[in-house]
Amino acid sequence: MSGVLVKICGLGSPADAAAARAAGADYVGVVLVPGRLRTRTVSEAAAIFAAAGAALRVGVFADTPVDDVLAASSALRLAAVQLHGSEAVSALVRLRAGGAPELWKAVPAQADLGATVAALDRYAAVADAIVLDGADGGRGVRFDWTAFRGVRDRLPRAVRLVVAGGLAPDNVAAAVAALGPDVVDVSSGVESAPGAKSGALMRTFVAAVRGGGME
Repeated sequence: MSGVLVKICGLGSPADAAAARAAGADYVGVVLVPGRLRTRTVSEAAAIFAAAGAALRVGVFADTPVDDVLAASSALRLAAVQLHGSEAVSALVRLRAGGAPELWKAVPAQADLGATVAALDRYAAVADAIVLDGADGGRGVRFDWTAFRGVRDRLPRAVRLVVAGGLAPDNVAAAVAALGPDVVDVSSGVESAPGAKSGALMRTFVAAVRGGGME
């Protein structure tokens, strides 16, 4: 599993960002969606990202106007824009034309497999990565990994697969084995309390992904 990268998302403070980087996170994410528990402003996100050192920065948005996404992306020097709403393909095309960094589009793993596959195909044509998440995207809800075993092979080679939704130190190895993702994305699964990251859980999660087992 050593080739799988780790994103720790929902960071709420510079201290948590520093701990995420120290734990070995490749990507760090801040939620910029109004009204969520872990939502932060652009100025708060700047301080959080600054504490994460060389970790790659990901901003999480949902149905945010294209111009606002581009402005935040530029101000925060994001490596990726993660879209968790019902954004149209045309919005991703406009973001690309506007100079956005990598585009990661979340697709919920629905019980209707056909609908999920159709969404995968639609967004894979314009995104750099597909984030396969629980049906209630961004809420830490696990889905049936075995039902989506073929997703990685369905995506174009250049499009990466990011797996999210209910991941934790004790199950991430199984998710990786089932889905073969390029990146795993965790938030609530490494928290000591809602919105507060645990350094120990982040280290254990990264060790599990890297193949080091549990602490």
